[in-house]
Amino acid sequence: MLFLDPEARGQGLGARLLCLGMEQYGVSELTVNEQNPAAAGFYRHMGFAVYRRSELDEQGGPYPILYMRRG
Repeated sequence: MLFLDPEARGQGLGARLLCLGMEQYGVSELTVNEQNPAAAGFYRHMGFAVYRRSELDEQGGPYPILYMRRG
């Protein structure tokens, strides 16, 4: 999970952290809550695309999840 303090957004920190995860840990897929359009937009901007959607989160809660991958 990647979270930034709202005051830290827009400074390139999220992109740097995500790039670190991709380069050093092989992150190529992720999930994002569909109800967080800013996060989904960030990942799209970073080259990720939705390949699957679920009405429920991993715990069965009513939170739609977007499954995204890069490539």
